[in-house]
Amino acid sequence: MSEQSGPGGTSADAEIAAMSYEQAREALVAVVTALEAGGASLEESLALWDRGEALAARCEAWLEGARQRLDAARPAQE
Repeated sequence: MSEQSGPGGTSADAEIAAMSYEQAREALVAVVTALEAGGASLEESLALWDRGEALAARCEAWLEGARQRLDAARPAQE
């Protein structure tokens, strides 16, 4: 299991939360590549899957933030 960094969170969660979009996307590509390659145990595959889900969520958060900033910067259309 992963090491706890605080209530309800892990050090892996904190690491992912600190990543830029590019870092998270790169790490997600590495996870997908590892899963596609096979050869990992079930436990390792599940851990990779969980990490991939967290990385995908981080990328989505970055994209949603960018979308909101663009929407706010556009003049109101009537």
